[in-house]
Amino acid sequence: MANKAKIKDIIEEMEMQNDGYRSFVNIRTGEVISVSEDDLIDAEDEKPINNLYDWQIENLEIANEIVENFEDYKELPTKYEINEYQIIEDFCLTIPNEKIQRILLRTIGGKGAFRRFKDTIKDFEIEMDWYKYRDKRYKELAIAWCQNNEVEYID
Repeated sequence: MANKAKIKDIIEEMEMQNDGYRSFVNIRTGEVISVSEDDLIDAEDEKPINNLYDWQIENLEIANEIVENFEDYKELPTKYEINEYQIIEDFCLTIPNEKIQRILLRTIGGKGAFRRFKDTIKDFEIEMDWYKYRDKRYKELAIAWCQNNEVEYID
């Protein structure tokens, strides 16, 4: 019997993704892990572990586990697949005050959109509404991902 992945862990990993890293769920243990693409390449190339620091050995062992047992892992969506900009735009459209909605939609265009958006939601004192909406959307994405990938989960 496989252990279930925790939705909370999946959401945290989805929120914290970085370029150069890939995130996985071990479908047998439910563990959520992140590993560098370089470590995965080294594992595929069977790079020897001598002359490495302890932390490098540990990272390479994790990558080796993924490469050797790839059928036990499902890769989480990348930050590009999640598209936080779309989540922000969708949030803006939920604002009932049309004037505020127009201002928010204007702030999310062009370079610096995320910073302007955060400043504007603070100015309008709707920051908590944003985070509540964002949390809900990430949870929906995590659950949908689990269902689409046949990953058992607990809330």
